[in-house]
Amino acid sequence: MSPKCCSPIGRPRSFDADKALEMALEVFWQKGYEGASLSDLTQAMGINKPSMYSAFGNKEQLFLQAIELYEKRPQAFFFPALEQPTIYQVVKYMLNGVIENLCDPKQPQGCVIVQGALSCSENASTIKHALQERRAQASLALQQRFERAQQENDLSAAANPEALAHYLATILQGLNVHSTNGATRQQLEQVAELAIATFTRECLPPST
Repeated sequence: MSPKCCSPIGRPRSFDADKALEMALEVFWQKGYEGASLSDLTQAMGINKPSMYSAFGNKEQLFLQAIELYEKRPQAFFFPALEQPTIYQVVKYMLNGVIENLCDPKQPQGCVIVQGALSCSENASTIKHALQERRAQASLALQQRFERAQQENDLSAAANPEALAHYLATILQGLNVHSTNGATRQQLEQVAELAIATFTRECLPPST
């Protein structure tokens, strides 16, 4: 059901809340949390400010809902990667996924979560901490996937799951920053290939 809202002269009108949230996400993605003004958001969403507050809450609440949408997009790769049958496929799927996203001309550059956490000032500390918490939760999920692989003898017993989770997160975030700075697809793929080669050499059992 589309939420009902009121126009400036008081007459009710309906709008597609899902579509409005998609447009808000695009604005946040392009301009960042602090760079996106309420006017930018409401203009892109096709609604007025009272309607935005009624349907989504304040700007902070709108941003957090947009982040939830971002993580559920069909192009999202992180959690699907964790479901891959082998840890080698997990790592490869994740690295390939980030490159496909970064090189997709139909969406803004970079990762909205990484860039948002890096660019938020102390004036937006709540948002910054929320994004950092999401990244910490993702790192823990990755660590747990490495631990499972170790229990299944799919990862070397000498490997450190926590260090591997931080290593892969660092590579993923670095690819985001590198892409934003103008790196080509070929350059991103070269970094990913080096990471996969290092992971294979250092972390997989000899029989893999």
